[in-house]
Amino acid sequence: MKKLIYLFSLCLLLTACGQKEQPSLSCLVNPLMGTSSTFQFSHGNTYPAVAVPWGMNFWSPQTGENGSGWMYMYTDSLIRGFRQTHQPSPWINDYGTFSIMPVFGQLVTDNKARGMSFRHDNEEAAPDCYRVKFDNGVTTALSATSRGAVFEITYPSEEEQYIVVDAYQYGGSVAFDKEQNCIYGVTRYNNGGVPDNFGNHFIVEFDKPIAASGTDENACAYVRFRLKAGEKLTVRTASSFISHEQARLNLNREIAGRSLEDVSEEARAIWNERMGRIKIEGGTEEQQKTFYSCLYRTLLFPREFYELNEQEEPVYYSPYDGLVHDGYMYTDNGFWDTFRAVHPLFTLVYPEVSERIMQSILNVYDQSGFMPEWASPGHRSCMIGNNSISLLADAWMKGIRTFDKEKALEAMIHQTQARSKEISSVGRDGYAEYDRLGYVPYPEVHEATAKTLEYAYADWCLARFAEATGHKEIANTYYRKALNYRNLFYPENGFMWAKDSDGKWRDNFDATEWGGPFTEGCSWHWTWSVFHDPEGLSALLGSHELMAARLDSMFVAPNTFNYGTYGFVIHEIAEMVALNMGQYAHGNQPVQHAVYLYNYVGEPWKAQYHTRNVMNKLYNSGPEGYCGDEDNGQTSAWYVFTALGFYPVCPGTSEYVLGSPLFPKATLSLPGGKTFVVNAEGASDDNCYIRSAELNGTDFTRNYLKHEELLKGGEFHLLMDTVPNKERGINADDFPYSYSTN
Repeated sequence: MKKLIYLFSLCLLLTACGQKEQPSLSCLVNPLMGTSSTFQFSHGNTYPAVAVPWGMNFWSPQTGENGSGWMYMYTDSLIRGFRQTHQPSPWINDYGTFSIMPVFGQLVTDNKARGMSFRHDNEEAAPDCYRVKFDNGVTTALSATSRGAVFEITYPSEEEQYIVVDAYQYGGSVAFDKEQNCIYGVTRYNNGGVPDNFGNHFIVEFDKPIAASGTDENACAYVRFRLKAGEKLTVRTASSFISHEQARLNLNREIAGRSLEDVSEEARAIWNERMGRIKIEGGTEEQQKTFYSCLYRTLLFPREFYELNEQEEPVYYSPYDGLVHDGYMYTDNGFWDTFRAVHPLFTLVYPEVSERIMQSILNVYDQSGFMPEWASPGHRSCMIGNNSISLLADAWMKGIRTFDKEKALEAMIHQTQARSKEISSVGRDGYAEYDRLGYVPYPEVHEATAKTLEYAYADWCLARFAEATGHKEIANTYYRKALNYRNLFYPENGFMWAKDSDGKWRDNFDATEWGGPFTEGCSWHWTWSVFHDPEGLSALLGSHELMAARLDSMFVAPNTFNYGTYGFVIHEIAEMVALNMGQYAHGNQPVQHAVYLYNYVGEPWKAQYHTRNVMNKLYNSGPEGYCGDEDNGQTSAWYVFTALGFYPVCPGTSEYVLGSPLFPKATLSLPGGKTFVVNAEGASDDNCYIRSAELNGTDFTRNYLKHEELLKGGEFHLLMDTVPNKERGINADDFPYSYSTN
C-alpha cells in the first residue's frame, strides 16, 4: 500500500486542479492516508476530505452505500457519488448530507446501482482538489470553500449524460428552478440529536442548459444534458443550515461565477497559510508527507457551524434549540479524544480559532444547559468525561481570555453536578456517587473507573481555572476532589481497578481485561490517566524507579487480552495486538501520553526512544498510515507535536513535555510575529537522544518547555546523539508539573 504515496506527483496534482504555481506544503498532503480501514480493523477510518480548514462542509468521493459510516474505503472499486459530508467518524456517521453523481449511458438513480468503477491510478487527491477518471471515461474534479463547492465534469461521448442529486430519503426533498437552471433541496438525514426543524438547505446550479429532468421516490433528482464529447460541465453548489435564502447568499459569496481553478487556488492558499505556520526542514520526503498529512487532518475538525449574513456577521442555526443566533458555533468533535493534543495545538498556533471555539462551548451551555462533550451536530451519547472543562481551563491558562469567565465557571461547576436525562455523555454520569464515595462505583455505573480518573483530572482543571479567576474556595474544593484517582488504585496489584458502592474491590483482577470499569481499554492503559499528578501516581506505585519499571514492562508484556464485557474482539484490541508492542495501544487515546511519563520519574531518555520509535513504526502517509482511529485529529496531532519534539501531557498546565524531535529544524510562526525554532542538530533515525540543550543560548536541563517561552520566540537548540545521556533531566527541578509537588 505504501507505494501509493509515490503516485501523488506534485505536477499531477497541480495540473489536475488547473494550477501552475510552484509546489507547496499542501502538495505534501495525502488525503488518502488512513482510508484502508474496515469495521474490524482501522488504519485511520478517514476519507479524502476536500475542504478548507475547519470548513462547514467537506466533500468526498463516496464508495459505500448511503448510510454506511465507511463512506470511502480504499479497497473499494466503485464510486457512488461525491458527497457533501459532515462525518467526524464512521462510528458517529453523517448528517445533513447529499451527493452529486455523474451518470453515463443509462439513467440509474439508486445509490446501490449507480456506482461507476475506477482505479487508483486514475485518482488524484489533494486538500484543495480531487479528480478521478472513471473506467468509462467520465472525469470529475471538484474543489470546495467552507460552504460551497464547484465541480467540472466531462463525458467521453454524446450518449445519455446525467447528473443525479441525491438528498437521501429520510425526509429530504428536491425541486427544480428552470429559470435559475438549478435544483433546490433540503436533506434531513441525521444521526445526531437535533431539533425537529433541522435541515440542510442546498442549491445545485449548472452552467449548461438542462435537456430533461425528473425525480424519484427516494428524494433523488436527475437532470440530462446534451454536451459534446469532452465538453466541460461546471456544477456549483452551496448549502445552509439556516434557510434556502442563506444558501443562495453563501453560493453568491463563495462560489458564483468562479471556476474550479479559482476555488482550488484559493483553498490551496488557505491550506498553505495554515500549515505554513509550522515549517519543517530536513528528514525524508516520506516523513515530510506524513507530517503535513497529519497536520491537514488536525486542522479539519471541529467544523464551523456558523454562516455569514448579509452584513458579514456570524450567525448560526443551533442544533440545540433549533433557533438562529448571532455569534459562533463549532461542532463535530469528541473532546475525549481532542482535549489531549488537538486543542492545545490550536491554543499555541491558531489562537484565533480557539477563541471562537471557547465562545461556542458557552453558547452550547446557554442553549442546552450543558457544555458539549461529543457534538455532531448536537449532543451525542458517546464517550465519557468532562473534557469541555479541560478546553476552557487550558485556553485560559495560555492567555485566551475573550470568553466570559464567570459564565465559564458556572458552566464548569454545573457540568460536574448534573447529568442529562437523555444523553449519558453530557454532564457527569455517577456524579452523586463520585461526590459521596470519592469514586464512581462499579458495577453500579458503567465504565466507572475510567470515569473516576477523568473526573479527577477535570476537577483539577476546574480548580486551576477557579484559582486563576479569583475563586479560592471553589478551587480548594475541587483540588481536594482532584486526588480521587487515588481511591481506585489497587495496591495489592499495583494497577487501577474498580470498587463497588460498599468499597469492595472487584473480584478476579486482570490488568488485560477490556471494558467493564474501563472505556476502550484495560488497566494497563487507564492506570496512566493521571495527567495532573504523575508524581502522585509514582508514589502509589512505590517510587520513581518502580513507575519507570512499570512503564518499561508495558512495552514488553505479552500482548494478550481479555475482551471482557465487550464480548468480542473490538477493533481497538485487534490493533493493539497487531502493533506487537506489548500492552501499549497507541491506536486509541487513553495511553498515547504514557511514553512521555518517563520525564516525570528521571528517565527522560526512554521518552526520547519511545516517541521516536512510535513515530517511525506506527505512522506513514499511505492508506494504512495510522495504527487505529484517527479520531478528529488527535492521533494526527500526537504526531505533529511529537515530531516537533514536545507534547502537552497535561492540558491546563502551561507546559510541553520533551520527546525527540524528528526533523533537524522546525519553525513555529506564533502570534505577534514571533517565531520559535527547534534546531535539533544531528537529528536522524540513529540520533534520537538529547545529549544537551540550550534555550536562547542558555543551558537547558528541564524535561519541559513553558508556553510563555514559546510565545516569546527564540531558539531551542538540541544536540542529538545515538546514545542516551543519563545525567540530563534527572533532578526533581527538571521534572514537569505534578499537583502533588506544586
